[in-house]
Amino acid sequence: MRRILLLLVTFLTSLGISFSFAQTDADNFYKSDLLNTEKVSFSNQYKMKVSGNLFLPKSMKEGDKYPAIIVGHPMGAVKEQSANLYATKMAERGYVTLSIDLSFWGESEGEPRNAVLPEVYAETFSAAMDFLGTRPFIDRNRIGVIGICGSGSFAISAAKIDPRLKAIATVSMYDMGTANRNGLKRALTLEQRKQILVEAANQRYVEFIGGKTKYTSGTVHELTKESTPIEREFYEFYRTWKSRCRLTPVGGKKLTPSSK
Repeated sequence: MRRILLLLVTFLTSLGISFSFAQTDADNFYKSDLLNTEKVSFSNQYKMKVSGNLFLPKSMKEGDKYPAIIVGHPMGAVKEQSANLYATKMAERGYVTLSIDLSFWGESEGEPRNAVLPEVYAETFSAAMDFLGTRPFIDRNRIGVIGICGSGSFAISAAKIDPRLKAIATVSMYDMGTANRNGLKRALTLEQRKQILVEAANQRYVEFIGGKTKYTSGTVHELTKESTPIEREFYEFYRTWKSRCRLTPVGGKKLTPSSK
């Protein structure tokens, strides 16, 4: 915990803002009376629409320029799942914040839905930088990123090639490549990994001739008495009514989260 606080202090300081660590609730759908919120959209370099929520402190003064933070959601989630909460809390501290849906997720464009393309995910952060850096009320030299879970690694990938991103903070950062190759705690054997590749390759034939799309997921779709504590925790966050179903429109697909 001490190390996490130290990293957060360093991040805040790097953008030149004073801060407070007063504890507030962690309601995933928390709304603040101190902010104005706008839905925004913009294009990435591949001409795909990226959707976001822009949080503006009501205390902003015309003519002033403010530091900003881009907030990325967990892998497999949408901006309404934790990214909005972090964006709201940081905006209460004086930042302009922007929560985003990664391409292929939520309200952002990209087909097929839920596609895993880390390079395009990283581009989403640079596209968000394009948007924020061209707003007249933003100091483009004071823009950082908070990446949650998988977005932590995607944000770092973006920052490697985009020097405009001045500070990166991660929350429970997850290396999705290693997790998919090796499983949790490197639980997959070499033979199991080879079998997954064989199944994925054969699935291409199925879908090429019009068969049903097969989704893979890091989250179970239902709980059983054999479910592990990790599966139960993930299910609680990603798939219960209070965390996800409020985001899924009538007729929405169970396996494809939506921001609407």
